[in-house]
Amino acid sequence: MKLAVVIVTHDCEAGLTELAAALRGVIDEDDELLLVDNASSDGTAASARALGLPVVEAGSNRGFGAGCRIGADATSAPLLLFLNPDARPQPGSLERLRAVADERPEWAAWQPAVMLPDGRINTAGGVVHYLGLSWAGRCEQPASELADEPYEVSFASGAALVIRRDAWAELDGFDDSYYLYGEDCELGLRLWLSGHRVGVEPRARVIHDYRFDKGSRKWFLLERNRWRTVLALYPARLLALLAPALLVAELGLLFVAARDGWLKAKLRANLAATLGVRRAVRRRAVVQAQRRIDDVAFAALLSASLDSPYLRRLPRALILAQACYFVAVRLLLRLISLFPPRIARSGEESSGRSEAA
Repeated sequence: MKLAVVIVTHDCEAGLTELAAALRGVIDEDDELLLVDNASSDGTAASARALGLPVVEAGSNRGFGAGCRIGADATSAPLLLFLNPDARPQPGSLERLRAVADERPEWAAWQPAVMLPDGRINTAGGVVHYLGLSWAGRCEQPASELADEPYEVSFASGAALVIRRDAWAELDGFDDSYYLYGEDCELGLRLWLSGHRVGVEPRARVIHDYRFDKGSRKWFLLERNRWRTVLALYPARLLALLAPALLVAELGLLFVAARDGWLKAKLRANLAATLGVRRAVRRRAVVQAQRRIDDVAFAALLSASLDSPYLRRLPRALILAQACYFVAVRLLLRLISLFPPRIARSGEESSGRSEAA
């Protein structure tokens, strides 16, 4: 099946020669390739053209999601592959990713195993904590920890994300208001919410020159976008049950931000989330109208584990308490699902349908 490979760039001129060489070894004649340049100031667009890479210039730096949307609109292949400019597909990887389309017809989106240059895992599929925190699964673990066969995950990494064009069109792609960070998590959860499935093909490999930048701007975007995802995507009953934990977590995050030097970014993110409540309500109406799974199924996508290399070691008592809290929430959701509301219509009382998949 044909792929449209879309690469969003911003000041990436230094790595273009290596990128072009890697792409020449994996792209088929029938595939499409397009770089969408977000107003680079280092000559990325001109250098890409000199290397024979087709380029569309966005005109301004509109962010990752918006760049992907431009690329999707400018291509036509039935499969979209969004690839980071510092990611290098390995020989045979695109063939394996293409094969998933036929082998896993129930999957709307998937990713390869994304590896670090030293051979360790960068991400083997996204993990979403019930507080809305998300990270790269199995990050920095040895390659031996990868599964041998495809498996499902909560979301696929935007570093190398394949999505069927019809699913992309159905859900209107990335929410480009995120600008950067978290849009892959939001799209993955939204795919599941609408009845689609998301997975990983670990036999396909992409090398990603990844470095976690802990700058205050990144923390601002991560926290703002976390709240956007939680408020728009979480089912109402789940959101109500998690409200106490979310509030307590905010106090903890404020302490961590103050300790680690990004308190201003955290406060700005909270302010942006508060000022954006009306937008979140409008977005929620659109997202929840596409919902095809029930509360229990959505909660199953979320983790109570805080096993992330980007989180400092936490007190064991805190780890246990927050995990127990989520176990209780999931049990309550199951109990509630056993007693669907009864709705009276035209003088007759009938059982309301649960929001099942």
